[in-house]
Amino acid sequence: MQTVLIVVHLIIVLALIGVVLLQRSEGGLGLGGGGGGGVAGFMTGRGQANALTRATAILAALFFATSLTLAVLSHRTAAPKSILDTGASQPAGQPAKQPTGADNLLDTLRQQQDRAPATAPAQPAVPEAPQSR
Repeated sequence: MQTVLIVVHLIIVLALIGVVLLQRSEGGLGLGGGGGGGVAGFMTGRGQANALTRATAILAALFFATSLTLAVLSHRTAAPKSILDTGASQPAGQPAKQPTGADNLLDTLRQQQDRAPATAPAQPAVPEAPQSR
């Protein structure tokens, strides 16, 4: 279901890009860079302009609808997670794993925190007095 909706979403996106590029530029630099779009004579007249405007509005509404549907489907398929459940604590009888090059910095800091005694008082660093001659 989600894959089909993604394919439909991509088709809508490509159609929306095409319809927007077909519209006549009403100022600004346009596609030509020096003024005027390169496809200005391709579709002329009020009827085509109204049709392109209506097609843009319909495609934009479909784009928003598929985007919201994909977001809802994505949210429903994801299992709720707790931030407290992500940290795997080591049992007291097992030694802490030694950090390797493959571990990231956060895992290394967690392991060092697990090895440090929790009741050790923090001692401020005292600079040594300079020696005089």
